[in-house]
Amino acid sequence: MSDSEDTDGSGVVEWPVSKEWLENILKIYHSSGTEGGEGESPKVTVEDFEVSPGCVSGESVLSDILAVAVDYTLDGEEVKLKVIVKLLPQDPFSRFFVTEAQFDLREIKFYTQVVPDLKAFQEKQLSASSLPGFELPIPSCIHAHYKPAGGTEETPEPPESFLILENLRPRGYEGAEFSRGLTLRQAEAALSAIARLHALSLCLKVKEGRPLSEKYQFLFQTARATDSYQQLVERGLPQLARFLERRPGSEAVLEALLALRPKTKEIIASLLAPEDPLALITHTDFWCNNLLFKDLDDECKCAILDWQMVTYSRPTNDIALLLVSSVPTELRRLHTAALLDKYWQTLLESSLPLGVDVPEDLKYSREDLDKDYRRSQLLALLLCIGSVDVALGDPLTEQRLIDLLEDLHTDGVLSLETANVA
Repeated sequence: MSDSEDTDGSGVVEWPVSKEWLENILKIYHSSGTEGGEGESPKVTVEDFEVSPGCVSGESVLSDILAVAVDYTLDGEEVKLKVIVKLLPQDPFSRFFVTEAQFDLREIKFYTQVVPDLKAFQEKQLSASSLPGFELPIPSCIHAHYKPAGGTEETPEPPESFLILENLRPRGYEGAEFSRGLTLRQAEAALSAIARLHALSLCLKVKEGRPLSEKYQFLFQTARATDSYQQLVERGLPQLARFLERRPGSEAVLEALLALRPKTKEIIASLLAPEDPLALITHTDFWCNNLLFKDLDDECKCAILDWQMVTYSRPTNDIALLLVSSVPTELRRLHTAALLDKYWQTLLESSLPLGVDVPEDLKYSREDLDKDYRRSQLLALLLCIGSVDVALGDPLTEQRLIDLLEDLHTDGVLSLETANVA
């Protein structure tokens, strides 16, 4: 949970979860037997509930997160439910930052508009065949609420929003440790998960014949996202420069980074911009702290969390951010090609039943993926620089960052030519 200030000076943060609040949410959730449906209200009685912080203090800056376990009866039947409640930060500065950039609204609309559309599209495309669909690798949405700021100048009304999602941890899902990085199995599971979501949105776009940025105008638009990321880079680059200045042998890397600095905004804008034929919905904050994993004997399952930065962009931006930020050096050096193969295979296998043959219909090849991935590595690095304080201070992540910088410099990625920026 993010660090929240108490409002009454008691040192205790007031959480909005109560018996009545839960009963109202659950009645909506169970109405007509559909999530969020409308109809005859079922009889819901909350017997007991427990509220606790949903993450480590300071881990989330875009939400205050609560874990809620509730025991209730539904028309006389006993039910147990464990959920995550995502609230606006109580800290005034964080709350203004989130609402001004609409991070909360964007995630709510992802779950209430994009996800239902993707599910309906998959069901429709597969209805005439015997081919099975796949479950979206995200938590189920229990309820969402959004009310914009209103009122008058004399009596302003603050915005309201919250999102209630299934808590996957009781089902055996666990987070990965950032300092150690992902295992190969976890990296494969993560890329397979995002490839399935990429495939769904890509095929939806192809079948509808229009950019999804027109259909979903709440997506993080390139210009606005560029401004946000540029501000983070301007904050993080001096920190990284001071760190590299203390590291003998880093002079060439630092020189290359400083040469990019005057053009970082243009670079970010160029690489964030969607590029057909593979423009689609991307997570855009796709690193290990936004993933949960469940290890089974025959597979590793991955669930993708935190869709506040969902964007219409190019898929390699998600791939590159994961591999650049969250994969240990040796694994990245040895297995990047195989991991790209895994992503590509899953993208093709997921798209074909939905009526799109990517190489044939879109004239996009595995070699094209490599070219786009090369460019996306530069964007991923800039995003990592914007959050460089996450890596600094831990010997493991500091060394991983140094290895990454040296590899990208050696490969010629740290250049304006990579981003096609003059």
